Amino acid sequence: MHSVCIIDDDESVRIATTCLLRLLGHVVRTFASAEEFLHSPYVDEAGCLIVDVHMPRMNGLELQGRLREKGLRTPIIFITSYPEEGARTRALDAGAICYLDKPFDSEVLIRGLDIALHRCSDGVSECSASRKAITSLPQSRT
Repeated sequence: MHSVCIIDDDESVRIATTCLLRLLGHVVRTFASAEEFLHSPYVDEAGCLIVDVHMPRMNGLELQGRLREKGLRTPIIFITSYPEEGARTRALDAGAICYLDKPFDSEVLIRGLDIALHRCSDGVSECSASRKAITSLPQSRT
């Protein structure tokens, strides 16, 4: 089973998201920075990444670029406390599954994770259609 890697400099977000995903039966790995993740043995085997956009040193969009340069197309769900339309557009254009504003609705995260882990492995066109559906969902705050 592929793991879900959470990359966020905010420990409380890592803990809360880990608890949610483990309750759903996922194997979860956490990292406090993009650099920590890139130096881990999980880069090649992660099934999905949940990545904070704004982190010290290397931000989430830079991490996405580094992974693409290495030929890795691991599905990414971006989360952010600082929503910016330009960053959202860049992330989604580069293939992100979704881009969620913190605090995000856990159901929206779960739906994005389902798309990342299951539907995207079935084909790019289905993934692309699913991404459009998830990014158009209203984000109620819980």
